[in-house]
Amino acid sequence: MSDPTHAPRNGDGPRPLRTAPRPHLVHWLVDSAVVFLALILVGLFLGAPWWGVLLLALVVGAVAARYTWRADVRAMAARRAGRSTDQPGPGSR
Repeated sequence: MSDPTHAPRNGDGPRPLRTAPRPHLVHWLVDSAVVFLALILVGLFLGAPWWGVLLLALVVGAVAARYTWRADVRAMAARRAGRSTDQPGPGSR
């Protein structure tokens, strides 16, 4: 029986967790997609064109990406330092 607490010796173990933040572009695209999906039904129901909702989502996603990228940087720094990310850090309120 194998011990799950020890990694296999042949290198087939799980990949290590990432310690670098994702690029800002990824945060912008994901945030924009979330905003678009949140607004598209309401926008179409109110008669807004889909391209208008898309443009609004891209702008709001660009603003939100700054904050989600910073949160990712803090989480990766905490991971590198060995701290748990579910506890507030020294810079949180």
